[in-house]
Amino acid sequence: MSTYADLTALMEQYASNSLAGCSCALAKDGEIVYENYAGFADLENRVPFGPDTVCRLFSMTKVIICTAAMMLFERGKFLLNDPLSEYFPEYASPMVAKKAPDGTEYVEKAQNPLLVKHVFSMACGLPYTNPGSVTGRAMMKVQKELREKYGRYDLQTEIKAMSQVPIAFEPGTHFLYGYGHELVAGLIEKVSGKSVGQFLKEEIFEPLGMKDTAYRFFGNIPSRMAVVYAKTPEGKLVPSETQFNEMHAPDNPYEAGGAGLFSTLRDYVTFSQMLACGGTYKGQKFIGKHTIDLMRTNQMNEDQLRDFHNPYLDGYGYGLGVRTMMAPGAGNSNTPVGEFGWTGMLGTWASICPEEKFSAIYMHQMIPNEELYHHHRIRAIAYGTL
Repeated sequence: MSTYADLTALMEQYASNSLAGCSCALAKDGEIVYENYAGFADLENRVPFGPDTVCRLFSMTKVIICTAAMMLFERGKFLLNDPLSEYFPEYASPMVAKKAPDGTEYVEKAQNPLLVKHVFSMACGLPYTNPGSVTGRAMMKVQKELREKYGRYDLQTEIKAMSQVPIAFEPGTHFLYGYGHELVAGLIEKVSGKSVGQFLKEEIFEPLGMKDTAYRFFGNIPSRMAVVYAKTPEGKLVPSETQFNEMHAPDNPYEAGGAGLFSTLRDYVTFSQMLACGGTYKGQKFIGKHTIDLMRTNQMNEDQLRDFHNPYLDGYGYGLGVRTMMAPGAGNSNTPVGEFGWTGMLGTWASICPEEKFSAIYMHQMIPNEELYHHHRIRAIAYGTL
């Protein structure tokens, strides 16, 4: 079996030869059982990684967003099989990008409607913006036009404009990581009557005591942010050209669903324990345990699983905004079936296991994040301690 000392040794190894610094916590039955910090949040100024260090969550925002939306599902505000157009009429007649045998690109009307569940499970055909596809280029064009027209703009404005974009495939037929959770965040706003940031603050962050988690900088948060590092070809760590802080500006009106939150290790482990303990934390109920089970139930068919799998995600399926372990042998993982979570672009990682009322949260800030190397080793030790 592994021990907490093994985890500490691994983190110290990371901080000495592959990262500036990192943090990790394990929690069980509502209590932190292991917490450690290694290396530096700021190498140049020798600021240690510690409990006050704030990290950009990027896609680990998605787990919070989808949990918040499913809290509203429990209140009868929407159903997963509802057409998306019930909430966003602009999506009533989606067009699909196609390619003829001779390579000619064209669009035609979708045969089936976009459903709410498709935006949760990344089956809506909208990627992140990229120049490599008709859909990706069209999304880039929409964002460029919005910037030219408004400068800064909010989520609802962008969602309406993105309805012009031809989706990449017939709704529900493939997995394509991207814009789906922006639509989930927009849905939260539509059915709650609040901005997504306000809803998260009132319904999750404040009740859980997550005092350092938000979209926009406040107080001394900017001075506590970990520096984002990149590696030179020689392997030297240097501050990244962009620190991604513009999204957190206090006057930024855009609150995303797929990224955009910052947090500390302790805040996120608190959130993860709420989910690990059946939706209840310190006696307060947030979400039903069977709704959590629905979130971590695979939503993908065989074609979608082929789209989804890579060495980092082997063994997993994808539920309502989270990866979910289906086949530990296929993933060479010692996590049980049903373990779930997600990862952030800069190296944050969450793993939640309701069967054990256990969760593991790990954070570093580096691009590329070298997730396969760092996270799977943390995972092996964390679950070896049980």
